[in-house]
This record gives sequence, C-alpha cells and structure tokens, in this order.
Amino acid sequence: MKIGVIGTGNIGGTLARKLIAAGHQVRVANSRGLEGVRPFADEIGAEAVDIRGAVDGAELIILAIPLAAIARLPKSLFESTPGTVPIVSTSNYYPELGDPRIPEIDAGQVESIWVSQQLGLPVIKAFNNILAYSLAELSRPQGAEDRLAVAVAGEDVEQKRIVMGLVNETGFDPVDGGSLDDSWRQQPSTPAYCCDWGAETMRRALPAAVENEAPRKRAQLPEQFGTLGENPTHSDIVALNRSLNWPD
Repeated sequence: MKIGVIGTGNIGGTLARKLIAAGHQVRVANSRGLEGVRPFADEIGAEAVDIRGAVDGAELIILAIPLAAIARLPKSLFESTPGTVPIVSTSNYYPELGDPRIPEIDAGQVESIWVSQQLGLPVIKAFNNILAYSLAELSRPQGAEDRLAVAVAGEDVEQKRIVMGLVNETGFDPVDGGSLDDSWRQQPSTPAYCCDWGAETMRRALPAAVENEAPRKRAQLPEQFGTLGENPTHSDIVALNRSLNWPD
C-alpha cells in the first residue's frame, strides 16, 4: 500500500518504520520541509516528500501532527483525495500541557470531529490511545497473550477495516471504537487511553468512559505528572494513567 505520513515525531516516525517493515511504500513529510525530512527518510528507507507529496496518490494518509498544525494545513491539500482513502488522525488535545486552546473542543466537540471539519473529510481515529514507548517497543505477534490493543473509531466500515489491518500489522490488536462520534471514549484521560490494555480490557474500557469527565481528569495531569519526578519510567506513566483514568 502507498502510505503518506505527515509528521515524523514519536508516533508518526515509529509508524513509518513499522509500516515499511511490513512491506508498505511509505512517503514521509514534516514541518521542516523536503530537505529537513530527508535524513530520517533515508535512515528508514522511506521517500522524502513535502506535505503535498505525502497526500497525492496515497492509498492511506496518516496525520501525526498537533491539532494546531492540522488547522494550519492548506485548505486545498485534500481536494483531490478520493473519498475511499482513509485519513488517520493520531492527534490528542492537551491544553494543560501547552497545546493552544481550541474553543470548539473546550465547548465539548469531539476532537476527531473537529479534525474532520478542518480537513473537510471524514477521518479515522487511531494510534492516539497508545503511548509512544508502547508503540515502538511493545509490539507482539498476533495471538501473543501479552499483546496490547489500539482502538480504531470512524464512520466508513471499509476504511476502518483497512486501518484495523494496519494496527494488526504493526503488532497490536485492533479494537473497534465505534463511530467518530464515539471517539471521545479514546481521548486523553478516559479509561481506554494509554493504559497498556489488552484487547479484552480495552473492550470494557471504551464503554466505561463517562461523558464530559475526561477534561476534569486531564486538568490534573500537570500536578500528577509532577509527582513522578524528572525521569519517570514507562511503568510509572502507565500506572499513573490507570489510576487516574479508570480508578478502582
């Protein structure tokens, strides 16, 4: 599959590596332009492009950039993108940790609905509810008992099937997160978010989310993360997320 990845940070860069390893043709772009992304592309065996090169002719597009950067994308970027092409949004909203405030989301709009409106196209929400370390280091073969899960939400059944297949190829169990309207259940500070759950627990965590509760919990994060010290381990972060997001 021809896949365009916009954003080469912890999530986008890791996905690009894994998708190349799975045999896909991957183009990568980031905010530093063609020459800025070239060293990373050469390192992993991807094609370095600008953002239009990542979109044009792609059979699947991954947006792994902050929400504020999504709002700054050219309005014409996706005008030639067929409606059958899945656009995967991995972004999360963290105003307490430095993201610019987005009034619509603060007023209760689902993050991925807001993203869809910025692009003028529906999106598939995926790879947003797994920690970067987990994505990079904790993939497992299909059928492994300790395999982690990733939630996938969206409207188009076929697009969601394709993305769930990629989740499996990257080493994780895909769990259906429902429609895009339901994708708030995998946003930050919900029971399904970044807790390193397996598929069975993830399927229980998604419906356990309480509407409008996540922003209150999210507001506690700066103080709570401060209790972990300067160099928290991955296990520390997972334990904190579990205690905050889905307390016993």
